[in-house]
Amino acid sequence: MRQVIGIVGALLILLPFAASQLGRLRVMSYSYQLMNFAGATILTIIAVLERQYGFILLEGVWALMSVVGLSRVRTAPK
Repeated sequence: MRQVIGIVGALLILLPFAASQLGRLRVMSYSYQLMNFAGATILTIIAVLERQYGFILLEGVWALMSVVGLSRVRTAPK
């Protein structure tokens, strides 16, 4: 079951990235940042459960940076 949840987490990071590269989604959008945050949080939790410290660092920082991104989107001039 963790594998399926991990795949969902990875897709929540990869899909918005691919969409931004294809010009379909702006990086400074709620949807991009929210999907990144959700995916990174899921993968961080799995890494914690499996004691994979390198991935805890990677995904934990990714989740934190997504919070920064969400904050920037929120405060950006419209």
